Amino acid sequence: MNVVLINGSPNPKGCTYTALSEVARELEKQGVESRIEHIGVSPIRGCAACRQCAKLGRCAFDDAVNRLADVCAQADGLVFGSPVYYAGVSGQMKSFLDRLFFAHGARLAYKPAAAVVSARRGGCATAFDDMNKYFTINRMPVASSQYWNQVHGNTPQEVLQDEEGLQIMRSLAQGMAWLIRCIELGKRSGVVAPTPEPAVRTNFIR
Repeated sequence: MNVVLINGSPNPKGCTYTALSEVARELEKQGVESRIEHIGVSPIRGCAACRQCAKLGRCAFDDAVNRLADVCAQADGLVFGSPVYYAGVSGQMKSFLDRLFFAHGARLAYKPAAAVVSARRGGCATAFDDMNKYFTINRMPVASSQYWNQVHGNTPQEVLQDEEGLQIMRSLAQGMAWLIRCIELGKRSGVVAPTPEPAVRTNFIR
């Protein structure tokens, strides 16, 4: 069993990394392998709606999305972390999620997922909500905690002083580990994931 944690901050060892590291440590204590992947600081293109991914099996833009798509698809669970910028996720993370789920959403379906956000003070709820929408549109069970998955601090050292935030990260890891084990036991017992119906797409033009 393994969980991949995606660090969507341009700072590879900043506050978001500190929060994800707490999740990763607890996952390891729970017997679940974990790895933190940084999306990097190179520009990540927004989705161009070219739909080449359907033909190529990968995004037409070769950046962190293609680099990490297989890593995410092979994981048993996923945690996406982002700093809060203007009450939303980082620009890099937004573009990463848009293209990852558009090109590879089918490969991520039914994997437990969770969002983690880091802020100096405010804006956590809207950023957290934005990230969770990717999971719930893609048939992914959402691993929960005892509170919304957020930490506060302007530096990693300050995040380490957020005792409640760190406890939330550990609780999230425990819930993620439990959910992965439940799914694995279900598979061993012959419980398979639902087969989706053919998609029905409508609009509001009469």
